[in-house]
Amino acid sequence: MAIVKAISLLGSTGSIGTQTLDIVASHPDQFRVVALAAGSNVELLAQQVRQFRPERVAICDVSKLPDLREAIADITPQPTLLAGEEGIVEIARTPEADVVVTGIVGCAGLLPTIAAIKAGKDIALANKETLIAGGPVVLPLIQEHGIKLLPADSEHSAIFQCLQGVPAGGLRRILLTASGGAFRDLPVEKLAQVTVADALKHPNWSMGRKITIDSATLMNKGLEVIEAHYLFGLDYDHIDIVIHPQSIIHSLIEVQDTSMLAQLGWADMRLPLLYALSYPERIYTNWEPLDLVKVGTLTFREPDHQKYPCMKLAYAAGRAAGCMPAVLNAANEQAVALFLDEKIAFLDIPRLIEQTCDRYHSQNRSNPDLEEILAADKWARQQVTSLSQTSAATVVTR
Repeated sequence: MAIVKAISLLGSTGSIGTQTLDIVASHPDQFRVVALAAGSNVELLAQQVRQFRPERVAICDVSKLPDLREAIADITPQPTLLAGEEGIVEIARTPEADVVVTGIVGCAGLLPTIAAIKAGKDIALANKETLIAGGPVVLPLIQEHGIKLLPADSEHSAIFQCLQGVPAGGLRRILLTASGGAFRDLPVEKLAQVTVADALKHPNWSMGRKITIDSATLMNKGLEVIEAHYLFGLDYDHIDIVIHPQSIIHSLIEVQDTSMLAQLGWADMRLPLLYALSYPERIYTNWEPLDLVKVGTLTFREPDHQKYPCMKLAYAAGRAAGCMPAVLNAANEQAVALFLDEKIAFLDIPRLIEQTCDRYHSQNRSNPDLEEILAADKWARQQVTSLSQTSAATVVTR
């Protein structure tokens, strides 16, 4: 099978990036890396440059560019080195790339993804915030430029895989599965005392810090509801969440005759990444096959909205549309960052998000352009910071 796709990878030193490069290293006859972009990890980025020999390399932290240049000074031929947000955008539109993997965390991935779409590149979307914040702008651009937007996270990849062969109009409902995160078995009354270290202990998945916290609050699932709305065109009344502690069924669809289709596999992010990169082909791997006897039992339960208020906040923001999903996303990013820095408590995350969305409600606009979305994003971050400072001593219980 001769695919040989040229890959531009955004966020190469993060969880998504390193797993993407594992796939490339295992299938050098199928994929090659033509461009890499990272945040600030010079040492790991330099190792990746040595191994994969990309033609272009960017580091977002401009101050680290001299260190990167020195670290790869002996490599021949030298890649083109870029830096800053502009450098990341240039990596996204690398002419030689067939597909761009968007592994940058948060809304920072929006502008590079838009640049890649405008350059006619297919997108392996591992950055859910691109659609959540920028959906009103991104979807028309996808139509205009005729590119493929291929979901590379486990839940939306599962839905996408289940939809293969389903005729237009055949989809009735989406059921997103959630592990329940670090606190799925913790009584709600104990959440007020949890620490950052507690929240980072995900029972099933190995992910970056931000998304692991999102899993603990279940905001990740709320954000995925909004992303599913944009990706698959269903209204919010037909997108549901179910807690599935084993993380074996990665999501399900219900078709018009009530049949349900599911995609199963071990909790391994390489599976959805590989499918996004190889679509529509299926590539053989030597990974451990799923053993249902070994799994033994699959269980499901309703999500607890008292314990996980972020889900309802996400549904409300999605239904409000306009810039509200961007406000929700930015408020969450800022609140999670404050929690990770131990400046707020765990239960402050949903409180700050809700207060920020409430304040924005009266100024929300339908059909926003990119400037309005970016302005809403900036406003929300400032609001969360301000609210956290003025009410730092306030304890709110739900």
